[in-house]
Amino acid sequence: MEKQLDLYSDYLISSTGQTSATGLSRLLDGQISHDSITRFLTISDYNSKSLWKSVKPLVREQENEDGCLIFDDCIIEKHYTDENDLICWHWDHSKQRSIKGINLLSAFYVTQKDSTSTVVRIPVGFELILKTLAFCAIKDKKLYRKSPITKNEMMRSMIKQCIHNQLLFKYVLADSWFASTDNMHFIQEQKKLFIFDLKDNRLAILADSIADKPDKKSQWTSIKSMDLPNNTPVKVWLKDMNFSVFLTKQIFKDEENHTTGVRYLVSNDFSLTDEQFTTIYKKRWGVEEYHKSLKQNVGIAKSPTRTVTTQSNHLYCAIWAYIKLEKLKLQTKLNHFQLKAKIYAQALKAAYAELANILSLIHISEPTRRTPISYAVFCLK
Repeated sequence: MEKQLDLYSDYLISSTGQTSATGLSRLLDGQISHDSITRFLTISDYNSKSLWKSVKPLVREQENEDGCLIFDDCIIEKHYTDENDLICWHWDHSKQRSIKGINLLSAFYVTQKDSTSTVVRIPVGFELILKTLAFCAIKDKKLYRKSPITKNEMMRSMIKQCIHNQLLFKYVLADSWFASTDNMHFIQEQKKLFIFDLKDNRLAILADSIADKPDKKSQWTSIKSMDLPNNTPVKVWLKDMNFSVFLTKQIFKDEENHTTGVRYLVSNDFSLTDEQFTTIYKKRWGVEEYHKSLKQNVGIAKSPTRTVTTQSNHLYCAIWAYIKLEKLKLQTKLNHFQLKAKIYAQALKAAYAELANILSLIHISEPTRRTPISYAVFCLK
């Protein structure tokens, strides 16, 4: 099984188009049948626990107490695949519309062994959103699906599992989707720190304006309406929170000094400066690069698999292929896209050489037989 996992993940890294059991079998000149590869994708039972067992040696070698555990989800678009519990409609907040595909939630670990070492970015857990509950909406009488467990509940379960696995990390980072009151309370109870992006409609009150914890009569105001100093953390109470937090307002401007955006970051670490807020939260961008690499470098969306089991196992193989690229990054100092470009360049050279070999069989004059390009120019004339 492990041999087939290695072969399939190597195939995902090498491929630049659609990936299939037949394609891998053809690549290996039939040494392994496509039925054998299909059985591998059908009977395997890979999950988050399998992933942790695989990455644990690398994590133990690279982990640091100042590591960050990042949570984010992405949608792997599958417009033309039949709908099932895994491939269904999910809301994409970046596009503000529903997308048909697979929703992947990742626990992503970012660490640096020391100041001279390469930053390591590896997934240590994942969950696939399975919408197994079907219901009919009263309003439009249409059939919809939903998951029996929310992504926020999954996140808390994954944090608990990472703590159980004795993963060294200091901060939990996430965007506003995961900045719920329950998540903040849970992380505080686990004696960990968090930095979350916060929506500007969250209700708050300045801690300096009240003597004690807010009561029911307190005047709550959206943080957008509050007179907050720019780039200066202040202590506030968020509504329904049982502890105060640190809030910073960051304004982004262009070269002409025009405001291009405002971001609110919240944390339970009162020692942070605004610069530290930004520096640590920037590490969250690593999970976006992870999603991009999954889609562009290891073909996570380029499989014609049809069942939930084969689709899930293909996703695991793609994640494992990403980890292989991360290991190669540590050895070669080349990022995933540079590694993929290097592989692609060699594939082009092989294709070019093969084309030259085929064209040499064509009976043409000597001047036009030198290269495929010269022959193409000759034909165009």
